[in-house]
Parts: sequence; C-alpha cells; structure tokens
Amino acid sequence: MSDADATLQPRKSGLTRRQKRALSRGAQYVVFVAAVIAFAVAADWGRLKNQFAQWDLVKQMFPDVITLALKNTVLYTMSGFVFGLVLGMVIALMRLSPVGPYRWLASIYIEIFRGLPALLIFVFVGVAVPLAFPGTEIPGGTYGKVALALGLVSAAYMAETIRAGIQAVPKGQMEAARSLGFSHARAMVSIIIPQAFRIVIPPLTNELVLLFKDSSLVLFLGVTLEERELTKFGRDLASQTANSTPILVAGLCYLLVTVPLGFVVRRLEAKAGEATK
Repeated sequence: MSDADATLQPRKSGLTRRQKRALSRGAQYVVFVAAVIAFAVAADWGRLKNQFAQWDLVKQMFPDVITLALKNTVLYTMSGFVFGLVLGMVIALMRLSPVGPYRWLASIYIEIFRGLPALLIFVFVGVAVPLAFPGTEIPGGTYGKVALALGLVSAAYMAETIRAGIQAVPKGQMEAARSLGFSHARAMVSIIIPQAFRIVIPPLTNELVLLFKDSSLVLFLGVTLEERELTKFGRDLASQTANSTPILVAGLCYLLVTVPLGFVVRRLEAKAGEATK
C-alpha cells in the first residue's frame, strides 16, 4: 500500500466499546446534573413554598384526609375492581365461547368501553341511567354508581387480560382434565381459571392502580361532603383557602397507595418471569 493510500484510511479510535459506553453514560449524567442545577437556580422557591407548602393547611387536613377522603377513595376503587373483575370474567368467557352471538356481544362491549373515555362512562351512569329508568335507584347510592362506572370501564380491559391468561394455559391441561372425567365447565373452574389467574395477577394489579386514580372522576356524579374522595377533598379545600397545598397533600396520599402497589406489580412480574424460565 502506498503512502497516499495509507493517508486515506480512517484512523481507528483508541477507545474500546466499553470505554465509549462509559463516556456516553458520563456525558448523560453531566447533562442531567446540569439540568437539575439549572432548574434549582431558576425556580422561585419562595413562591412555590407559599403556594404548595403551607404547614397550617396541612394540619387542617388531618385526620379527615385519611379517615374520610382516602378511605372513600379506597372503597370506591375496591368496589369498582370487584365488580369489574366479575364482569370481566363473564366477558372473557363469552369471548372464548363457541357460540357466535356471545363472542360478538363480548367483542362489541370490549371495543366500546375500551374506546370511550372513563369520564363519559361516569356521565352516562350519573345522567343517562336515571333518565332511561325513571324512579330506579342504583343500589348503594354513590358507592354503587362508582362501582358501576369503574366496573364498566375496567371490565373491558380485565376481560382481555383474563382471556389472554386462559389461552396461555397449555391446552394439555384441559385434555388431561377431560381424560379424567371432568366436564368442560368443571375443568375450566377447577384447573384452567386458577392457573390463568396466577398468570394475570401482575396486569390485574396494575389495573387496580389505574382504577385508584380513575376514582377521582367520582366528583362528576355529585357527592356529599361525607362522600368526597381525595381529589374532591383537595380541590374543595384549595378553593376555600386559595392555596394549592391541599392538592399537593392529596397527591401525596395517592402516592401513598400507588407506589407500594407499583412495587408489588414489579415483584409479581419478576416472579412470573422466573417461573417461566
């Protein structure tokens, strides 16, 4: 090779791949730290403290924010989750049914309630149901309405999750059960569905987290002072005091529940991943 050809060859970098990756990560850390410092310097911490960190308002919220608002939020969430789980199971079995009309109805339900915003479902339950059935009261009052609204929304997602879990169970399980004299229904209840639930527990727990946040839509149903959940409780007090501290406290109460649930979801997913190896 001539000297001219040698000069045309690109020079190889003296850094290894590992060194390049380390250099890239270091640069990203520098950028991140610089962004945090710039934000800390530019923010008006005095105004933020006055608007979001009034300790006197925080003390006023207790214990009602826990004994009333958080309690109602948990009750709304659990009632909607239980109703959605039962309805979702029925829809999932209809989706897997060999009977065509059942599958069509289940598919239509899933597409409609997955496509509509949860807010519209709450408005439908609060306005359309009383108009369609005059004089009929949903059992449980506000708690029943919230269970119905959240359940209708979550059932569409849970149905698809449960269906996927049932289909993930090896077909040999059903064949083995039938060979032992089990009917199809008994095999589903005793063998297939329990195994499916072990598979879908992580996504169902994640759905519980989403329902916990969606429970804030209960304010569109019109609630009394004793029926307020976290968002309504925080907004009312923020309006009365012209300060956003109650909203921040309400948000922290949400995190008090959602962060541990998120940790549980990750642990369940990790265990499920280990079980499949």
